Amino acid sequence: MKVLLYLEAEHYLRKSGIGRAIKHQERALEAVGQAYTTDPSDDYDLVHVNTYGWKSWRLMKKAKKAGKKVIMHGHSTEEDFRDSFIGSNLISPLFKWYLCRFYTKADAIITPTAYSKSLITGYGIDKPIFAVSNGIDLSRYQESQVKEQVFREYFDLSEDQPVVICAGLYFKRKGIEDFIKVAEQLPHVRFIWFGETNKWVIPAKIRQVVTKNHPTNVTFAGYIKGDVFEGAMSGADAFFFPSKEETEGIVVLEALASHQHLVLRDIPVYQGWLDAQSAELASDVAGFVQALNKVLAGKSNKTEAGYAVAQSRSIEKIGQELVAVYQEVLD
Repeated sequence: MKVLLYLEAEHYLRKSGIGRAIKHQERALEAVGQAYTTDPSDDYDLVHVNTYGWKSWRLMKKAKKAGKKVIMHGHSTEEDFRDSFIGSNLISPLFKWYLCRFYTKADAIITPTAYSKSLITGYGIDKPIFAVSNGIDLSRYQESQVKEQVFREYFDLSEDQPVVICAGLYFKRKGIEDFIKVAEQLPHVRFIWFGETNKWVIPAKIRQVVTKNHPTNVTFAGYIKGDVFEGAMSGADAFFFPSKEETEGIVVLEALASHQHLVLRDIPVYQGWLDAQSAELASDVAGFVQALNKVLAGKSNKTEAGYAVAQSRSIEKIGQELVAVYQEVLD
């Protein structure tokens, strides 16, 4: 069996969750010795499509015509499209219809969590849907004093400066407004947001928050990877992710793998795999402030339980799960 992993417009999506997810798929298949290609002109037995563009649709039709199986990855839902780009709420029903065209065309769907599976099932999709995590490479997020020093030097942080980080696109859905409100109540703490989005495709209110309407203890660092980001994941005092809607959240897996303290919004996507034993969960600004104060005061330590969650979603295990799904669909 040989699998084609397909990502359309990789250059534009490389900083997004979808762009990172296919890299996880590649590492997962390599970890278990599964043959794959990313070149549609190669021979393959099954195609695993990760994107929803015209080229993806054409590839699906071509593969089906050739009698090859097609798996569509359910990275996106109407729910996580809302509160993102300018006009996203207005066109979200059309986006849902568009997604469903892809999902109904496929032989099966892979989606990261039981929650996202329930959403897609609720759209009336009757194809087999498998919940398989995006997975996490545990080896990349181990504690490293060298990386942590690189992180602190990059942001000119003193040794005793408390720092809270987040990572995500500049979307209202990601909880960016609550992130600012929490930072305002904790002026002695440095808040750093990793990630970026073209500012002209997001609503003006969010654009202004990112560019000027935020307190001095908040830094929007842009898209940074490598030692700085990995050092931040293990070296910060907390990972605060107030996102209101996710299909899983790769950055959450990264924080768990880093033995980091997590403060998360209590939303349905975490049900069944993340709970109060492995993260601090809250639902509003007051709750986030209380949870962060608890972590910063050393009164919360759920890092080992959190790491166990990351272990349950290791790249090696996800590779085995993907191969099992591929084989089932082929059979």
